[in-house]
Amino acid sequence: MNKPIFKCSDISKTFTQGKNKVEVLKGINFSLDKSSRVAIIGPSGSGKTTFLNILTGLDTPSEGKVFYNNEDLNKLDEKQKAIMRNKEIGFVYQFHHLLPEFTAIENIALPILIGGLTKNKAYAKSLDLLKRVNLENRANHKPSELSGGERQRVAVARSLSNSPACLIMDEPTGDLDSNNARLISDVILELVEEFKISLVIATHDTSLSRRMDKTFELEIN
Repeated sequence: MNKPIFKCSDISKTFTQGKNKVEVLKGINFSLDKSSRVAIIGPSGSGKTTFLNILTGLDTPSEGKVFYNNEDLNKLDEKQKAIMRNKEIGFVYQFHHLLPEFTAIENIALPILIGGLTKNKAYAKSLDLLKRVNLENRANHKPSELSGGERQRVAVARSLSNSPACLIMDEPTGDLDSNNARLISDVILELVEEFKISLVIATHDTSLSRRMDKTFELEIN
């Protein structure tokens, strides 16, 4: 039996707003197996984004522990967490977060360059990823010159730039019309299957969540 890539034990998260304390997550237990696909569902305000941030070390839980490949994230410093995210985890958000001054291929190449690959190799890999999302003819276009669906496909390609073991996606189809949402969903699932990558995806899109191996529901406390 495969050991889980991610394992969360009794995760809780409380935010302080003035004199009030708001408990967003309480007693969450979660695990993600290798090459499995999990949808995180729940109403707005149930803590989906907070949970994803805790899962990847961008935020810390008020209580509980998160393990990545059996390593306690609470014991890693910020530099170690950043290296883990760069090398092991790909991100896609509802809003693409592409750098506006860079072209599509430059946006994809940037994390590869940060990871230490040469410029020629980084650009060759970036172009290959653009081909996989059918955008090689848009390689030298900046985000402002791309449609919403095209920008999100570039974001998907960028998330795969360092050959991650896991993709974390926060409402990747939430800002798209139904046709583009279906296209992006197809691209994501095809690439996840091809590269044997684990996937955690927070979504309100029931047609997408039904295509996952399982769903994990968060409720408003």
